[in-house]
Parts: sequence; structure tokens; C-alpha cells
Amino acid sequence: MISQLSWKVGGQQGEGVESTDKIFSTALTRLGYYLYGYRHFSSRIKGGHTNNKIRISTKPIRAISDDLDILVAFDQETIDVNAHELRENGVIIADAKVNPVVPEGIKARLFPVPITAIAEELGTSLFKNMAASGASWALLGLPLEVFNKAVEEEFGRKGAAVVEKNIEAVRKAAEFVLELNGGPLPEFQLEPADGRQKLFMIGNDAIGLGAVAAGCRFMPAYPITPASEVMEYLIKTLPKFGGTVIQTEDEIAACTMAIGANYGGVRALTASAGPGLSLMMEAIGLAGMTETPVVIVDTQRGGPSTGLPTKQEQSDVLAMIYGTHGEIPKIVLSPSTIEECFYDTIEAFNLAEIYQVPVILLTDLQLSLGKQTAEPLDFKKVTIERGTLQQGELQPNEENKLFKRYEFTENGISPRVIPGQKYGLHHVTGVEHDQEGRPSESPENRKKMMDKRMNKIKTVSKKVTDPIKVDAPHENPDLLIIGMGSTGGTIDEARRRLDASGVKSNHITVRLLHPFPTEELAPYLEKAKQVVVVENNATGQLASLIKLNVGYADKLNSMLKYNGNPFLPAEITKYCQELNLVWQR
Repeated sequence: MISQLSWKVGGQQGEGVESTDKIFSTALTRLGYYLYGYRHFSSRIKGGHTNNKIRISTKPIRAISDDLDILVAFDQETIDVNAHELRENGVIIADAKVNPVVPEGIKARLFPVPITAIAEELGTSLFKNMAASGASWALLGLPLEVFNKAVEEEFGRKGAAVVEKNIEAVRKAAEFVLELNGGPLPEFQLEPADGRQKLFMIGNDAIGLGAVAAGCRFMPAYPITPASEVMEYLIKTLPKFGGTVIQTEDEIAACTMAIGANYGGVRALTASAGPGLSLMMEAIGLAGMTETPVVIVDTQRGGPSTGLPTKQEQSDVLAMIYGTHGEIPKIVLSPSTIEECFYDTIEAFNLAEIYQVPVILLTDLQLSLGKQTAEPLDFKKVTIERGTLQQGELQPNEENKLFKRYEFTENGISPRVIPGQKYGLHHVTGVEHDQEGRPSESPENRKKMMDKRMNKIKTVSKKVTDPIKVDAPHENPDLLIIGMGSTGGTIDEARRRLDASGVKSNHITVRLLHPFPTEELAPYLEKAKQVVVVENNATGQLASLIKLNVGYADKLNSMLKYNGNPFLPAEITKYCQELNLVWQR
């Protein structure tokens, strides 16, 4: 028996690939397996090759696999595009209708299954996704009753007749492939899972859930890949808690409405991707100048311009830190797991109100849309911190004096009120202003206000939970590997392989990108012989931040990937091994 297995389904977009994966992975989750998924899809509604890859394991995993055990193909293109990933004697389950052929040089076993024919016998080709899933499930020797239960949960709302036909498609395909092979594939029998309940979700859903738990009750947003699922989740969820979602005419409106809601005392967020964040920059500057808290999610994708809307990239880092005209205080957080997407969203709302700044939650497509197993969330960890928001009755000011909304204080954080509070009257403007908010061009006031705003975030790294996440078993490692976002799990796996090969390595995921956690990171760079910075962009943006804030440029090596695909563990392992050999020479 084996402890892990990799499975992929592919076909034309709109052909049922995603629903095939959904039922298959849901049933595996019910059994207690750990899963990690990657979805490759085209930037169109229908047509174009798409595939979903799932890694299945009895132990926690946070990276896609280097190779492939089973490929389910609805068409020949899927075989042609993906067969090279198959390990020797891997399996292809293909729709017999397309007369599938294994490409030359690929040593794989082909199982032609009448997937479309089975579906059409039941009344519609729509059932072929269940036939394909059923054939896979049967070859793995897994209990069909668990799979059928997942089918019932998915299609129950459509009525008993639909459920029965889907289950019949599963049964027929399972019986066909088992007869064809003479039973399940013994070499692909998975060890039993632990049976524990786990979550299986995408990062965007975890962010949406985190927003609800944080007390967010309003989301203005404009749909964009790969951020739309945050909006879709909250459209369904916020009304249950007295909140609402508004689809705005553009991202400019979305950001300004979120700022307005926060100014009014309502926790609000918006979410977008690179093109949308470009449109938001002026509004983000307004939030910085007026010291209005707001949470903004940037789900990075391939750029520039429309770029690669459905592909992986991490190229918005410097734009999120330095993109606004002028200089404002802001916080940029970068979660690396599903659990962190949830908890960091809550922390983002707290930090926004404590420091009265825009907080950008920076994810990437793989983390946003890749479905992954997560441990049950602990809602007892949820705390709400509203900073210096004056929620009680205010004391009257001196006669004819406005409330000092932008008062100079020792830590730079001023008292904040909700509009309409008695004795809280003040002026708000995007131009430079004095302590009461009235416009001021005084050079002395300008310097004091700039210092006040910029200095107040100096303590952020002490406030943030784990500004860096450290896996450092070695005191003086040969290599220190640094990454951010979804690269974290892939680097973890590569680091373990490096250790097994005799290369002593440590790993750090940077979770706070701005203000940069210089003090926390510096000791680890000092002790490492060489440093590898792994990131999905062409210019080494994280490496640039490290050089700027920490130094050690002579030790830094950038491993960059910007072809739209996430890193594989084997790629990082190979690069680091070769670098270590060169350095030793």
C-alpha cells in the first residue's frame, strides 16, 4: 500500500472537469485524507484545455506533486498535454469515444472507458463526469458507498431522480473498469486515512470566513479572477449576519466605498487582483492621508495588463508597498496557508483599526484558488481590537474647538470617532491638514504630520503574529531558503529532501512584507552560508526587499519562475543542490 498518490482530470473548459474533481476530492476528504489541489484553467468561460490536479496523502501536504499516477482524460488533448507527468506504469483513464492514444515514449497503461456512452444511456452527457470519477474510484479500491454519499450531498437539491442517475453512472463505469482490469490496481491502494474531520477549501473562502469572524459586515467589490470567490462567498454569507455585498461599477468605487464604510465605523473590505489594485491606488492614498482603516485583498496573478488572468504569479509585491503617489503608512501581510488566510484576515482588520492604516492582504492565485486540506479552525482565537476608536460618550471640547482627530501623540496614533458623535466634530480632507483636520500648508505642520503618520507603524512587526515563519533545525545551515505565499509548502518539502541528501537547509516564509521584519530576519541570514529566495516573478521583488532592509546581498541567490505555473518541490531541490555544489567548489 502507498501513503500518497497524485490524480489529475482534464478536458475542455465547461465539460465538467471541475465537478469531476469536486466529487472525487470531497469523497476523499470524507475518508480523512489530506489533499492539495492545483487548478489549471483558461481565461475564458468555455473551451480551451483545463485540468485539476489533486495530491492525496495520509499525512499533511502543502505542495503539488512532481509527477502523476493517474490521469483521467475527456479528450486526446488532455493526454498529449499531461502524459509527460506520468510516472512509469502510470494509468490513463480515457473516454473511449475519442479513440485515445498514448504518446510515443510514454510508458503508461491505457484504460479506454465508455464514459460518454454510459452518460448518454442515462439520458445526457452531463453524467460523464460522474462516470469518470467512478472509474478512478474503483481502480483505487475505495468504498463506493462513501463516494455515493458525496454524490447525494452534491446533487440532493436537484431531486432523487438526478441523484440516482449520477450514482448509476458511477456504478456502471466502476463495473466496466474493474472487469477490464480484473479488479482494483494493487499498486495504487492507499493506506487507510486517519478518519478525522478536516476542512477542504480554497484560500478565498478562508478569507471570506475570516472577514465574517472579524466582524466585517460590508464588501463592495468588482468581480475579477482570481479574487471573485471572496465576493461570492460573502454574497451568500454576510446577509445571515446583517451585512451586505455590493457589486460596484469598478474597483475605484469599490475601494472608496470600503473606505467610507470604515470611516462610518463599519468594518469593510474589498478584494481584487493586480489590474483592480492599480485602479485603487489613489483611494488607498486617501485612506493613508485621512488615517482611515481599510482592508484590501490582492490575489496576485500573471501580469502586466490583462497578462495571465488564470495563472500563478507573485509580481505585485513592490506595487503594493510603493504603488501610491506620495508616502503613506500601510501594512502588507502575506499568508501562506489556508489557516493563515483565515486568521490573517482577522488580524488585518485589527491592525487596520489599531494603526488606522490600509492593510493589504497579499495572496497569489495558487493560494487563492488551490483547494487544500486545512485543520479545523479555532474560533476561540478570534479577538476584535478596535484601537483608539472612541465608542463611549465624549467629553465636551473647549468652546468652538473641533475634535482633534489627528492629534499629535507619543506613538503617532490619534483618537478616532464615528461621524455624528457628540463633541466629535472634525474636518476630513485629502489635503494636508492640522490636528482638527482643517487644511494646512504650514511647513512645520507638514513635517510633524508626515512624521506622525510614518512613525506609527514602526512597532507593527512586534504586534503581528509571526512576521516570519521559521523552520530552522540547523544552527549554521549550508542554505537558507526564503519564500512567501503559496511557495511555503513547496519549500518545506524541498528542504526535507535537501536534508536527506546531506545539504543542511533552513526555511523561512516572510509573512509581513511591510513594514519589513528586519530584526526578526537578520540573525538567520547572518548564520547561513548561502541564501536562496524563491518567488514567482521576473525581477526578484522579495530579494530586493531583503537587500534593501537587511543586506547580505553577497549571499542572496534568486530562484525565479514566471511562466504561469507554481514551483514544484523537485525544481527547488535541484536548484539548491546545484548551488550548494558550486559554492563548495
